[in-house]
Amino acid sequence: MQKTLKIFLLAAGLCALGFAGTLLFDGEALAGPFMIGCFIFLAIGSRGHNVLKSFTFTIWIFAAVAASMFYPQYFLRVGDFQLTRLIVPLIQVIMFGMGTAMSLSDFAGVAKMPKGVLVGIVCQFSLMPLLGISLATLFGFPPEIAAGVVLIGAAPGGVASNVISYLAGANVALSVTLTACSTLLSPVMTPLAMQLLAGQFIEVNFLEMMMGIINMIILPIAAGLAFNRIFRGRAQWLHRAMPVVSMAGIAIIITIITASGRDSLLDVGLALIAAAIIHNGMGYFLGYWGARLFGLDEQACRTVSIEVGMQNGGLASGIALQMGKIATVGLAPAIFGPWMNISGSILANWWRGKPIQEKTEERTPEAVAT
Repeated sequence: MQKTLKIFLLAAGLCALGFAGTLLFDGEALAGPFMIGCFIFLAIGSRGHNVLKSFTFTIWIFAAVAASMFYPQYFLRVGDFQLTRLIVPLIQVIMFGMGTAMSLSDFAGVAKMPKGVLVGIVCQFSLMPLLGISLATLFGFPPEIAAGVVLIGAAPGGVASNVISYLAGANVALSVTLTACSTLLSPVMTPLAMQLLAGQFIEVNFLEMMMGIINMIILPIAAGLAFNRIFRGRAQWLHRAMPVVSMAGIAIIITIITASGRDSLLDVGLALIAAAIIHNGMGYFLGYWGARLFGLDEQACRTVSIEVGMQNGGLASGIALQMGKIATVGLAPAIFGPWMNISGSILANWWRGKPIQEKTEERTPEAVAT
């Protein structure tokens, strides 16, 4: 098996050389297949590599993005059916899966770790939207692109943050509680931040955005919670299937958004990538030191850092779609999302190599049990 996976890595290297050759010798017609093939072979081969395997999902995302950039016409519609219509249902499925993995005890974590939750929520909904508007202004993005940068900053914590927190040796119970609480607050906090900060770029309808978030996020999570409570332990097949379904859903969403906004992405792509790296990195930095400032222990500081730095790109994409601006406002979530997975994995691996020596105060035995 390992030998076969190494062959795929070799094939990825050959495709990379082929792609470089097409650029040198003006063989642009072959550039797309070589790049897409490189990412596909790398994604398959990475399963046998200790370092690369944690990036497998992100590499698949890159393959999907490459395909949608070179051949956008295949990801816009099937016959008369506009593929953008799949985005909201896919987000709802992903959020339902999140609900099935949760219980009411996750929200009880607020009482067990009030300080950590308060610090995390305040940092999430203050620092990140302000960073978004600052970067949008600094880079001079077109109005709708700028609004998208603010939007991803105003989104709640992403589900992937819980996995990254586990890998980083952070407080998983606090991470889950923060994700749950920021998600519940998002119908009010996200439209509010958009209205206050992005209203100068585009028209923002507070109530319409709030109802859209409730429809996309709150109702599916509530349905998932109800499902989990009714079928306790009797639907293990669903728990095994949902991570795969969620990853596939995210890949499809990003592919459709990239294809829809291809022309705008060609104009601002590098600047948007730079903004994503800065926004995300500053989120980790300010989240960590903000938690330190308020006296949280190392484990809680790592958790707040990850929660603040990683946003729910799917929700931001859905909001952009409901605004009718998926090809412009939706570009920032499509770019920021894959980068957050890359940086989160790197940060988790780095922190994993730095075991926490101090005794934690925020993580109680009851919290670990949840």
